[in-house]
Amino acid sequence: MNNMHMNRSSRIPLLIILLAFVSLWLPDIAFAHGMSEEEKQSIISGGNLSYLWLGATHMLTGYDHLAFVFGIIFFLKTFREIAKYVTAFTVGHSITLVYATFNGIQMNYFLIDAVIALSVCYIAFHNLGGLHKYLGFKQPNMMLIITGLGLIHGLGLSTRLQQLPLSEDQLLMNIVSFNVGIELGQISALLVMLLLIFAWRHTHFFTSFSKITNMGLIVFGGLLFLMQMHGYEHNANAQEYAQNNTSELMDESSKEKKGVSEWKDVVTVTIPARGDKEYKVYVDKEQSFSYSWITDGEVLFYDLHGEPQNDTTGYFQSFEKSTESQSEGSLSVPFSGTFGWYWKNNTSQPVIITLKTKGSYKLLEAK
Repeated sequence: MNNMHMNRSSRIPLLIILLAFVSLWLPDIAFAHGMSEEEKQSIISGGNLSYLWLGATHMLTGYDHLAFVFGIIFFLKTFREIAKYVTAFTVGHSITLVYATFNGIQMNYFLIDAVIALSVCYIAFHNLGGLHKYLGFKQPNMMLIITGLGLIHGLGLSTRLQQLPLSEDQLLMNIVSFNVGIELGQISALLVMLLLIFAWRHTHFFTSFSKITNMGLIVFGGLLFLMQMHGYEHNANAQEYAQNNTSELMDESSKEKKGVSEWKDVVTVTIPARGDKEYKVYVDKEQSFSYSWITDGEVLFYDLHGEPQNDTTGYFQSFEKSTESQSEGSLSVPFSGTFGWYWKNNTSQPVIITLKTKGSYKLLEAK
């Protein structure tokens, strides 16, 4: 009777910790690895310290990366073992983070995150001895496995980082700062994980704790995989919708020539791969114009700005800048001059923008 009571009571703190652990992740499930509008604006206006801070917060909300690290250290007992395997993971994701970002290598982030979710399943399955017990395979060299999976995690980090308007002049420092932030965030999370595991390691129910936790990681990774594949399908449909919408808007361009459209002008602007382009109009002081633009699916950095007429100092005023796939609004200009958009394409494919405008302005050629 006493043993039964002890077993039940021992499960209570276990469930409390697991529920607390999961509850910390749940609010970020839908947004982890994404960039909030505040983060985008901070990066656009900030320097390398902003990239460092973003890297740290990105890791601390990166539930899939944290789950993988948690799986790595689960049965490690000495500082030397922990340092060795965590370093292997760090080297792996640092290599692809730096190389892929520096060379503009991109992959669909939903697919990358789906593979990362499967890596969480794998490391937990390995911890349970599943390869040998259920499949009859010899356990592989974990150093090589962790380094290889780290390379995949680095691609995920790089793909997200490339959504930001990285500086051409400070590109390497932007990447290094982001990566240093990643490591600082990883170390912070690692300390909490180690305290949790060490607190349970010396109890008589650690075996049950480890089995339940690793089985939970497998389920968690499986759910993440399904979520990312759903996101991939939704993203693909969104791009198809954007392309269809672009075609409709191009049809609208021909309609407005017949006076059917409410927009004064509907144009398409092609931004080359790894390139940029501007589209501007001339507007007199205190006049206004309205606009709406959408890409064929990709997000771009943009800056809606204006330059005073006859100014030779290089001065310009920004009215709106961010990283999005579409934007709309209106602008009443504070001075006479040229106003329009600068778009930066960090992807490996050309991006087509459909731009609609109306108001008091004169068209200028795109640069």
